This record gives sequence, C-alpha cells and structure tokens, in this order.
Amino acid sequence: KFALGSFIMRGAGCTINDMWDAKYDKQVTRTKSRPLASGALSYNQAWMFLAAQLSAGLAVLLSLEPHLQDCFVWGAASLPLVGMYPLMKRYTNYPQLVLGLTFNWGAIMGWVAVHGNNVDWSVVGPLYASGVCWTLIYDTLYAHQDKADDAKLGLKSTALTFGEEGTKPVLTALTGAAWGCWMLAGHNVGFGDVLDAPLYYGGVSAAAAHLLWQVHTADLNNVENLAHRFRSNNVVGWMVF
Repeated sequence: KFALGSFIMRGAGCTINDMWDAKYDKQVTRTKSRPLASGALSYNQAWMFLAAQLSAGLAVLLSLEPHLQDCFVWGAASLPLVGMYPLMKRYTNYPQLVLGLTFNWGAIMGWVAVHGNNVDWSVVGPLYASGVCWTLIYDTLYAHQDKADDAKLGLKSTALTFGEEGTKPVLTALTGAAWGCWMLAGHNVGFGDVLDAPLYYGGVSAAAAHLLWQVHTADLNNVENLAHRFRSNNVVGWMVF
C-alpha cells in the first residue's frame, strides 16, 4: 500500500509541475512536446486527472491502519511542498533542494505507517537527508539539459547556480553526504557494524559508487549523456532497496 501511495503521489506532483510550468515548457526544447505544453491536453483534463490522482492517494492514505491519524497528519503536511515545488524555479537558485524535500517525504511516512508518530529521528533524519542529497545529484544533472533555455527564460536551477566548474565538485560532496547518511541510518536502526550487515552496507556503498560514476562521466553539455545518467538512477534505487 505504501509503495502504491508513493507512486500515485509522485505522479500527482509531476502533474502539478506540468500544469504550473506549461507556459515555460512551450519555450524549452526538451519539454515543448509535453501534453499540456503542446496542447494535446487541456487544463480541464489536467485538473480532472489530478483530482483522480489525489483521490486515489487519499484512498491509500485512509487504508494505512493502525496509524491512520498519524499518517493523515504527516501526509497532509507534505501537500504544501507538493504544490510549492513547481514554483520554486522562479524564486530560488535551489529548486532541486525543494524537490528533494518533497520527493523524499516518504522516508518519514514509511516510519509513521509502521510505528506511528513516535519517529526515531536518529534513523529517519539521516535517511531523509540521504534522499535529499541523492535528489540534488540526479536533478542537477537533469537540469543541465535545460540550462540554456532556463537562462533565457529567467528560470533558476542548481545547474545554473553551481555552473560548469562547480557542479561536479558539489555533486561529489553530496554523494559523500548521501553515502554517510545511508550508513548512519543503517547503524542507528540496529544493523550494527559493516560485517554484521554486509548486504545493506555493501548495497548503499555500491549505490554511492554508481552516483560517483554518474557525476564524473557526465558531459554537462550533452543531452543524451545526461538523460542516460538520469535514467540510471533506477539502478541506484535497486541497490539501496
């Protein structure tokens, strides 16, 4: 149920992003063929689809017994981030940070669904932070695909903020932070030392190695290269899983 809810709400976030950004997407080479930007779908259709997604998400949320009330409170708390993220590229140089805070809310929801409101932040905090770092890595590389169009339109991103020279050093540091947080979360949840849980610690270390590969083999001016590295994050997810 939790995985299904995460899938539905991420989809809702993507729908909101396309709705808020349609007028900009029309002017960006990579996104001008999206359904709303191209005119293949109307805003009324988009609103109906979003309503269906949110209704499905609510149905999943209401089934999360025995901690329904706690899950409802934490789920509702995420909605401002879901609605706010698509607007952040207009106002902050770090919209990818807001995306990370939004997309990784599931780290908190997962704990609450199992344990209720008694959140162990020594575990959930590092896990959430690792996800935020990971999101900053893959979405900064992703944003380099659109940096020329974004600059013309006056939009902001970490790709533009870090620039050609700063992107790889910053993302390398974020990879180290993500790896450290994964390791800390495992230790604090009771996995013990590395030799006590080699599959977990080995998996997150392999995931960090894959992120380093993405960063250091990325051609920041090659759209196909960047798209391939972005899509490869499903491998990172399986390694952590």
